[in-house]
Amino acid sequence: MEMEAPIKVLLVDDHEMVRIGLAAVLGTEDNIEVVGEAGSGEEGIRLAQEYHPDVVLMDLVMDGMDGIETTRQLMKQFPNLKVIVLTSYLDDEKMYPVIEAGAFSYLLKTSRASEVADAIRAAARGQSVLESQVASKMMNRFRHPQNETAAHHDLTDREMEVLRLLAQGKSNQDIADDLIIGIKTVKFHVTNILSKLSVEDRTQAAIYAYKNGLAE
Repeated sequence: MEMEAPIKVLLVDDHEMVRIGLAAVLGTEDNIEVVGEAGSGEEGIRLAQEYHPDVVLMDLVMDGMDGIETTRQLMKQFPNLKVIVLTSYLDDEKMYPVIEAGAFSYLLKTSRASEVADAIRAAARGQSVLESQVASKMMNRFRHPQNETAAHHDLTDREMEVLRLLAQGKSNQDIADDLIIGIKTVKFHVTNILSKLSVEDRTQAAIYAYKNGLAE
């Protein structure tokens, strides 16, 4: 009987001990082969070009190119690649942008080794796996759709700039630095944006921006 080809997995995480642990655990799993380990987003892209993995396990917070931008770049080059986010973070400003960037599954680093392996096999079959808290957040955002018709037309030019950067997952401090304004001014603009768009938080504002093509 012909043996099934192993699922080629690339690890992208800036913590060496995390990579060592993942490689050791996954190395004991049937039909899973760790083909490379990258300590940065830039290295992850290079190794993906070299090894052509089926699945990438992606950390979110890394020096240099973060997991969001790395995922975005990988999906541009390898549209069929399955990126599984494996992170300690559940905050909306990281979760939604990486999903928008093309992440296929989203797991926490508290997941059991067997759950990570199962998610890799599921991704290879084209089945997405979301951490239960992530799935709940996404369902809550779309359960009660809002009337968003042209609400952004009431935003000022500066508020539109803030909304665009917010939708890219940037913090208030990052926005302040980019626009060369004070952080209190950013908070003032964010409050006005939420009010004018009739949304409850930054995540809903980001979703509005993506739906209406305002995030580029």
